[in-house]
Amino acid sequence: MPQLVDPFGRTIDYIRISVTDRCDFRCVYCMSEDMTFLPKKDLLTLEELDRLGSAFVGLGTKKIRITGGEPLVRKNIMQLFRSLGRHLGGGGLEELTVTTNGSQLSRFADELADTGVRRINVSLDTIDRDRFKAITRWGNYDKVMEGLAAAERAGLAVKINAVAMKGVNEDEIDTLLKWCGDRGYDLTLIETMPLGDIDGDRTDQYLPLSLVRGRLQQKWTLDEIPYRTGGPARYVEVRETGGRLGFITPMTHNFCESCNRVRLTCTGTLYMCLGQDDAADLREPLRASEGDELLIAAIHEAIGRKPKGHDFVIDRRNNKPAVARHMSVTGG
Repeated sequence: MPQLVDPFGRTIDYIRISVTDRCDFRCVYCMSEDMTFLPKKDLLTLEELDRLGSAFVGLGTKKIRITGGEPLVRKNIMQLFRSLGRHLGGGGLEELTVTTNGSQLSRFADELADTGVRRINVSLDTIDRDRFKAITRWGNYDKVMEGLAAAERAGLAVKINAVAMKGVNEDEIDTLLKWCGDRGYDLTLIETMPLGDIDGDRTDQYLPLSLVRGRLQQKWTLDEIPYRTGGPARYVEVRETGGRLGFITPMTHNFCESCNRVRLTCTGTLYMCLGQDDAADLREPLRASEGDELLIAAIHEAIGRKPKGHDFVIDRRNNKPAVARHMSVTGG
């Protein structure tokens, strides 16, 4: 099978596909409360998203993660999971997975399992009901908890993703670690990233995970392990719970040397790096012909421009995001 190799010799075998920029939450670090979303006519159809994903599988992609916004609010989204799921089990694709806020899991957990999804990432920054409301603005705590229970019943492995924020949830990370351990969930902590204008000051939220890890080590035994999921997290095992704890540190220690990923937006724009603005339009070659020759050529050209690393830095003087687009546009 052909492989996509970037200018630095890294094999690109993981694509994150955003299926919508819309979300039923308005998390304070991700969106402003009054968001303007893309007109529906600008979005790729589910058939086009399947064609793009399939083209990447043909070029050696082993892992596809469906993201958003909130991917499960996209109408008829299970159609895409079913279509892409046909590449699992001998079709070249090794994993089909999803990142979700959990709000729709009680509806879709069983179907996700039926399409071949085996594990999911659920974004959850707090298990305190009042704080959950404050962070998500529009989120329904009970609905998310019902969704997690449904995922467990469906046999899906759950990983909780939590953005660590100074003065917001830093006092709860220890509690969250125990809560995940009790339920058999893995936990990944993420440093806040300077993406998009959010009506707030990110310099106040920034919490280095090196500090968090030091605090946790006073209570928990964190053993280094070689576990990898294909993403940027570095994992340890929590000896007391047997669960895994991951750290995603784009600010204090970037993970670019091993980057194997690209991101496709719901409009067909391919970002070769989350922290760079350089991108390639795949919608035009996709729609220009029924065959995939133009599309594949455009993908190769884009991978040939993948940068060595990102430029994340929190700009304390100008209080501007390093990258202007919102995380919900690029895909989580």
